[in-house]
Amino acid sequence: MPELIEVVFNLPVDRRFTYAAPPDLEVKAGMRVTAPFGSRRLLGYVVADGVQPPAGVAEIKEVLRRIDGEPLFGPKELSLAEWLSGMYLCSLGEALAAVLPGGRREVEGEELAEEPEVEAEIQLSGDQAQAVERLSQAREGMFYLHGVTGSGKTEVFLRAAASALARGRDVIYLVPEIALTHQVVETFSRRFGPDIAVLHSGLSPSRRLSEWSRLRNGQAHLAIGARSAVFAPVRELGLLVIDEEHEGSYKSGTTPRYHARQVAMHRARAEGAVLVMGSATPSLEAWHSIREGRIPCLRLGSRLSGGSLPEVRIRGLAGESVPLSRALIDEIRRTHEAGRQTILFLNRRGFAYFFHCRSCGYEMKCRQCSVALTYHKQRGQMVCHYCGFRTAPIAVCPECGSLDVGYSGFGTEKIEEELARLFPDLAVRRIDTDAVRHKGELRRLLAEFRSGRVDILVGTQMVAKGLNFRG
Repeated sequence: MPELIEVVFNLPVDRRFTYAAPPDLEVKAGMRVTAPFGSRRLLGYVVADGVQPPAGVAEIKEVLRRIDGEPLFGPKELSLAEWLSGMYLCSLGEALAAVLPGGRREVEGEELAEEPEVEAEIQLSGDQAQAVERLSQAREGMFYLHGVTGSGKTEVFLRAAASALARGRDVIYLVPEIALTHQVVETFSRRFGPDIAVLHSGLSPSRRLSEWSRLRNGQAHLAIGARSAVFAPVRELGLLVIDEEHEGSYKSGTTPRYHARQVAMHRARAEGAVLVMGSATPSLEAWHSIREGRIPCLRLGSRLSGGSLPEVRIRGLAGESVPLSRALIDEIRRTHEAGRQTILFLNRRGFAYFFHCRSCGYEMKCRQCSVALTYHKQRGQMVCHYCGFRTAPIAVCPECGSLDVGYSGFGTEKIEEELARLFPDLAVRRIDTDAVRHKGELRRLLAEFRSGRVDILVGTQMVAKGLNFRG
């Protein structure tokens, strides 16, 4: 009799299916297979092998193909997926699809710097030294590193990671956006060399599988990445860091709708590790836990470079003919004349976000979500930012036939156009999900800005999450 295995699929069906392994093929728990499922062939995850045949079943189908030569996940990853399934009310197959990387073959990982730049020893401030000592002495539990921007939180994280690695424990370091991953990898690679693996959704499936395998095989001990890196298969988790803990991007918007912070808390408790969350502006939940004394708070009270916090000035746009105030336009010019650069943040992409008829009041809305469609000028499309519905722009009101129609509101695309018109002598670049659709584009734009070849950088939250630039 052929060996029987239990398989789950990335479907909203919370049950395990029994299949037979081909007689000439060894299939073990932790591998992925292709299996017949009704009229379809689906990728499945083997969660048990050597099982007994289910009662009352006359015929058991064989799997069609084994994808992995060795198990991709083990009891620890399966246990985490089972917890995820119960916590976020999804099937075990859906949970495993979130936990595991894609890809069907291993490839060589991208090389880090061949000769990493050696950093000079940094002198810690008193607050930093106390925080490093506290984290280095801890063996489990949660902490919050609260410090203003520029107070040296990253250096504390680096020292805490070094301490954990020196004890033979592994480290997971989470950042809120893929945009920050390259910068963090560069910083950590100068300290830890090739002992780093990168995990985020922007990598090709093959590359993610390669990095996953390096961690699982013990070839790398420090995982860096965005939200999904919380599932990194490190062998002996000793430290888990959540940088910019307050960011909403740690919450998944698709099934399973997990929060990386909550998963990190579960992993730290289950695996006896230290969890450190850090931010200058803690989330409401974290701040409440700090105030209630449930999470010890390590405070960094001052900027390492000295000086006061930035001045904040509010300027209205009433009476302005363009979506930039005269004060802001003058300040951008003065900044350039001083040999420095400007970053403009606007958390709305596209050209305009409201199309209406001035005659009858018609508003162009998504037929599925009932929210206003955003005009993307470069693409020539009206787009719903909720469901992705797209349609062509119109020049005539479909309700009354009036030609007196137009757009209101502005996004990053409109701001980029206005900046190019107002400052034709300056180099302007835009960073949002529309502008960085090609592989390597984000890294190239950030490198251009860092080198001084870009005078004005305008973008959505991708430019407002912990990027470090000198000028």
